[in-house]
Amino acid sequence: MAPTKKRNVSSKSNAKRDKIDLEGVVELILESRKHANDVFDILEFLQSEKEEDVICAVNACCKLFCTLLERKDLFIGKLPGEDASLNGGHSAEMKYKIFMRHRYNSCVEIMLEHLNHETHEVKESALCCLMKFAEGQGQHPLEDLDWSEHFSFPRELIQAVVHNLLSQSSDNSLLISRFQEFLEMEDVRYYVMSSIRENVATVMEKNKGAVLPVYQSNVFILMSNINMPSQNSELTNFMVKQEAKHEDWRAAKLNDHKRAFERMWLGFLKYKLPKSMYKKVLVILHESILPHMSKPTLMIDFLTAAYDVGGAISLLALNGLFVLIHQHNLDYPDFYKKLYNLLEPSVFHVKYRARFFHLANLFLSSSHLPVYLVAAFAKRLARLALSAPPTALLIVLPFICNLIRRHPSCRVLIHKPTLEDELLEDPYVMEEEDPALCHALDSSLWEIKTLQRHYHPDVAKAAMLINTPLSEQEDDISEVLEITAYELMERDLKLSQGKGAPLEFETATHLLKGGGEVLGQHFCLV
Repeated sequence: MAPTKKRNVSSKSNAKRDKIDLEGVVELILESRKHANDVFDILEFLQSEKEEDVICAVNACCKLFCTLLERKDLFIGKLPGEDASLNGGHSAEMKYKIFMRHRYNSCVEIMLEHLNHETHEVKESALCCLMKFAEGQGQHPLEDLDWSEHFSFPRELIQAVVHNLLSQSSDNSLLISRFQEFLEMEDVRYYVMSSIRENVATVMEKNKGAVLPVYQSNVFILMSNINMPSQNSELTNFMVKQEAKHEDWRAAKLNDHKRAFERMWLGFLKYKLPKSMYKKVLVILHESILPHMSKPTLMIDFLTAAYDVGGAISLLALNGLFVLIHQHNLDYPDFYKKLYNLLEPSVFHVKYRARFFHLANLFLSSSHLPVYLVAAFAKRLARLALSAPPTALLIVLPFICNLIRRHPSCRVLIHKPTLEDELLEDPYVMEEEDPALCHALDSSLWEIKTLQRHYHPDVAKAAMLINTPLSEQEDDISEVLEITAYELMERDLKLSQGKGAPLEFETATHLLKGGGEVLGQHFCLV
């Protein structure tokens, strides 16, 4: 229902307001219609500057109007203007219902404004009250259902709630988390998803697709709080139970839920997002979004745009593409080329280094990859290793060895026969972006040979591994993915502390008392 712009809330003095017992006022209104005008006192309290007064008024309004809805004491149908109803030929009962319906509309409008109140307790109380109103309207509709295909559900009220939750100026994450319990109801979830899609389209088009960090953050939090069912049999919890044709209701069909879910996410992701938002979306993509979409491959445009952002976001975008390729048969020939171009010196120093190598190991785990491709990755990593810190080298060296184990044809990179008088010029082209054209197979892993003289003994030992035949068992790199320079130093210090320093077998005595003679005797013993 659309809230009326005219609230008709009369003003009362503060002294009188302080003395009003709101619970008693509600009881009087419900007992006799002659006390109907007392509703203005409740609405006046609802707009108080005192937090306690507002919360009490919210509870009073909730009890009053939920009871009136249940009694059918609110006007049903197209609401006439209040002045017209007084002058028209309506009965006293109808005038009362029209009067109370106008008061109800004013109450809803104020409640919606309170969703943006500065105090969370007021926001939460208003939200819970509005959802009780929605439940009451669903069970006792305020509109005439005069056609058979119409199902009773307070769509306009839910749209208004969603509109206020998705504020463009204030962070509503706490209030949205409170709203999550209502999203467990199937019909509420369905109409909230539709409302989000419509709201995003309206707001973003109005702002010409510009990035709106606060608004888009609120939208993402609300969407990520939606838990989708996986089977039709799970659709059992409804706020409004349809009396007829319940099984034909879109909110009761899993396919329609998936369609609404898909349209909601695609409508949100087609616009440019704040940089931090890409990462949040990509982290939950393969577990919380793709499984509930009718056509997951439609996400390719978003993933391609996310890759262009760079850094960790590019890696996470490739993870999403990898899921689409392996689980949804997406044909994306540039996948490994994009992964190859992410191998830069900075990858060893960023905080997502462990995640990068974990995913890279997953992407390159197939034994059916072309030899030239695997050789290109091994060679590029070896070249980057020349300037990498020890913590990164303890990841990279076993990583390269694992690549060679999976693809024995790459052993040529280790055992490259050369003539004595041959010029030592590396044919590998580091600047080439296409792994097929970088001539990795024509080169060798001389960089690892160089690292055998590394200052850190653990790195030198790991590099020595290529001097011996590699075992079939791959090295487990998960143990070193998270290692830090501090941990590496602590480990080295513990090793050095474990070894006792060589001491003289006889305890020195009177070292500083006997002059040079005693001191000389001890030097002789040593």
